[in-house]
Order: sequence, then structure tokens, then C-alpha cells
Amino acid sequence: MRGVRGATTVAANTSGDIVERTAELLSRMIAENGIRPEDVTNALFTVTDDLDAEFPAIAVRTLEGWGDVPLLCAREIPVPRSLGRCVRILLLWNTDRAPARVRHVFLRGARELRPGWAMRVAGDDEEQAVRLPPRGNRP
Repeated sequence: MRGVRGATTVAANTSGDIVERTAELLSRMIAENGIRPEDVTNALFTVTDDLDAEFPAIAVRTLEGWGDVPLLCAREIPVPRSLGRCVRILLLWNTDRAPARVRHVFLRGARELRPGWAMRVAGDDEEQAVRLPPRGNRP
């Protein structure tokens, strides 16, 4: 079993944007690795505190054959000044592929999180990175 990671950013906190960008990310993760839904054990989706208009797992429902994959959505730890409007995915995938051959996918503003795994998509240079605000005087 291998974990396949991915992340992207969302232009705005709307249902449409969250679903569209999550579908874009998941589709790229599938294409880069040749993932079949019957080989996926489960998928974990996380969002930053500034995204609450939709569950990102809804995007999976647009993909044929993914109806039996267990899905879970959660919140990221709200670290002050971390990347905002970010959706992350972790797929647990049954495969014999060597770890070095697994292609993780970081798109749009999330490219800065893992530059070595960054991939480009049309229009990704038009978005500015958004940072979560500081939380008072907490250390």
C-alpha cells in the first residue's frame, strides 16, 4: 500500500470552486499514477479553516467508479500564517509501485508547499497565495 499526496488552492470559498479544484487535483493524481478506484483503500480530504462552503469529497462523486471508496473530510491545523484556501488529499492506494515512482501532485498556490512535487495547470500563475491570519498573541 502507498500513500499518494496532493494539494491545491481554491480561488474563493464557494461550493463550485472547492468542488472544481478538488476534482482537478484528484483527476491529476489519478492520471499521473494510473490509479483505479478499486485499488483505493480510502481517501482523506482536508481543508484550511477559511474553506467551509462545501465538502471537498463531493468532487469524487463526479468520477465514475468511485462510489464505493470510503471518504473522510477534516480540517487542517490552523497554523498562523500558513497557506490558506488549501485543499489536501491523501489517497491510500494498493499498488506494487515503488515509492520513488509514486507521483504526488501539488497544484496552484500549493506548489510552494512541496516544490519538488509541483505541477503546473492552466491559469495557476494568476492566483496569489493567501495566508491564514495570526491568532492574537498566542505563541
